[in-house]
Amino acid sequence: MRLKDKVTIVTGGGQGIGQTTCEIFAREGAKVVVADINDQAAHAAAEKITAAGGQALAVYVNVTEQASVDALVAKTLEWGGGRIDALINNAGITKDAQLVKMTEAQWDAVIAVNLKGVFLCGQAVAKVMREQGGGSIANATSIVGLYGNFGQSNYAATKGGVIAMTYTWSIELGPKGVRVNAIAPGFTETPMLESVPEKVLDDIRGKTPLRRLAKPEDIANAYLFLASDESSFVTGQVIAVNGGLLRV
Repeated sequence: MRLKDKVTIVTGGGQGIGQTTCEIFAREGAKVVVADINDQAAHAAAEKITAAGGQALAVYVNVTEQASVDALVAKTLEWGGGRIDALINNAGITKDAQLVKMTEAQWDAVIAVNLKGVFLCGQAVAKVMREQGGGSIANATSIVGLYGNFGQSNYAATKGGVIAMTYTWSIELGPKGVRVNAIAPGFTETPMLESVPEKVLDDIRGKTPLRRLAKPEDIANAYLFLASDESSFVTGQVIAVNGGLLRV
């Protein structure tokens, strides 16, 4: 097992890429904390894992609130035996609109979850990892953070910011044995794409050399590599999992 007994937090773990990541990590032996603002979804995901013989704990978290993140870390340490080996900073939302139509509320909501949330979770877990002398943080960015996308000023700004934080954290935390990387998925078959017209998705498939959208397990397997000891000399990297798509 590639993650045997590694204590791992997955934010946004109740659905989509996060849920698939939790399931794959548990199958590889990790002790998985399914962290989500949707408490019902988190518990359902954790129960599915434990029913299959894995180890999982559901924890409610609002990643935009310091106290909630601190509570998540405290519960993880108590349940996991006093350490945290990996953080998958996966929670994220979209509230799309063209620049001239985007409201301040849409901007603020996406910045709060996708940028501030990554910062708060990374900061809290980094303190633990520094003290224990190692760990792996993997942040969720996006192809949109690399190239931008129509109607996604807020989302692109957050995902570009996550890339910048990833580079910075890798420099700061590397001497303490903590690795920090990011995954930049292409368009992935999750509930987040349900509002995208099929015509648009077909256009994306046509532009992608592999001629399909990503599946959640494609992204989860990249997270698996970064959380495992196989990536022990990998830090400060943004790994694109996009089927070869170079422009949105």
